[in-house]
Amino acid sequence: MLIKNLKNCPEIIGNDGSIIREILSPLRDNVAVNFSVAHAKVMPGEATLLHKLKSSEIYYILEGEGEMYIDGEKEIVREGHLIYIPPNSTQRIKNIGKNVLSFLCIVEPAWREENEEILSK
Repeated sequence: MLIKNLKNCPEIIGNDGSIIREILSPLRDNVAVNFSVAHAKVMPGEATLLHKLKSSEIYYILEGEGEMYIDGEKEIVREGHLIYIPPNSTQRIKNIGKNVLSFLCIVEPAWREENEEILSK
């Protein structure tokens, strides 16, 4: 049985500038899945860098409010929203609220650094 506590997962700054805690990865955990799960945060007024992944990705918003940009489209997202990001899509998310924007990132196949490209600094 594998049970992980988010508080015990190291916090890092992701390549896109978000604050990330990787919760589950078949590359580091002994699990037979082909996806990874991370918890991400974007502080008020901040945005992730424009980037794309070779993998498909899902964001599930846990709290806060943001603007999601995917391939030139923009939509407001908030708690309870699920966003599907197709592979190779140009993407970023901006926190437009007064509180932390917190969300889960599910990447399939599992996130690998070589599959992510940062498009702007």
